[in-house]
Amino acid sequence: MLIAKIDMVNKKEYEESEIYKEIKIIIPRSREELEKDFEYLRKCARDTADRIFGNKIYIRGLIEFSSICKNDCFYCGLRRSNSNAVRYRLTKDEILSCCQNGHELGFRTFVLQGGEDGCFTDDVMCDIVSEIKKRFPDCAVTLSLGERSYESYQRLFDSGADRYLLRHETADKKHYSMLHPPEMSLENRMQCLYNLKRIGYQTGAGFMVGSPFQTPEMLVKDLKFIEKLSPEMCGIGPFVPHKDTKFKNENHGDVSLVLMLLSIIRLLKPNILLPATTALGTVDPLGREKGILHGANVVMPNLSPIKHRKDYSLYDNKICTGDEAAQFIGCLADRMKKIGYEIVTDRGDYTEE
Repeated sequence: MLIAKIDMVNKKEYEESEIYKEIKIIIPRSREELEKDFEYLRKCARDTADRIFGNKIYIRGLIEFSSICKNDCFYCGLRRSNSNAVRYRLTKDEILSCCQNGHELGFRTFVLQGGEDGCFTDDVMCDIVSEIKKRFPDCAVTLSLGERSYESYQRLFDSGADRYLLRHETADKKHYSMLHPPEMSLENRMQCLYNLKRIGYQTGAGFMVGSPFQTPEMLVKDLKFIEKLSPEMCGIGPFVPHKDTKFKNENHGDVSLVLMLLSIIRLLKPNILLPATTALGTVDPLGREKGILHGANVVMPNLSPIKHRKDYSLYDNKICTGDEAAQFIGCLADRMKKIGYEIVTDRGDYTEE
């Protein structure tokens, strides 16, 4: 089982790493010991998050504004070569309308996410970001637009963008090449992340858990990269296959392993903003609650227009109704309350202790 294997990887190297020193996990010799350590790890992670954030869970309003992407990532339903994908673009007015609805619901962070769509040039995006900041000065703007040049990132930052999400997906070069076409490289992806940090963004990295060809050694590399990059945010979730990709028959990632890694990251970087992702909620109906109980402190309900929510299909069976539709924010609040937490409507910026 992968959960057991990850603890056995490179034991000497792992024991000498800062990760091991932080969480002080002893390599288990039995399933019973593993489960005991797993619960201890969860409790330590949740206690750490509670000490820093209390019982507060930050909400971000997700606006998926384009399903068009120039890339052909092998695992993604929005990949360029997928002729079955439903393509759409939101206009500036539609994006601003989503923000207005979200602001009225109490959201103070908007996450603009889209494929690498050439129509959203720097001029177009800077105009949208600056208008959002003008209309909603009490709100943070997070962008997730993929790989761009240093100059592009700088312009977007100067226009008012506060945060940028760019998941590295895997920190192993060979694994990256097995998930992406030759024109994409792990080196460029990582350089983009370092550029974002240098410019001054609150930067988010992240990786898939249980993706095809992944090994425990690769997950250790992911943790070590997070330790080195020191991002302000980290989004991890289970791999979920899409029917129109070459990985359509693969199994989804192990929820228990995702939860363990959330706990490790919380202990590794105590102040990090750590989402309980949509993918986690897709694979397990209680996935986001479990994520919170394992150290996560962010959820991202969907503010996108209802007619397009199913069209932004990164993977199959993505949740897009009920409390995932941000209008049902009361239901989400009730779900968090049942596990002892409350959603808050401030910006929820990263801060050091």
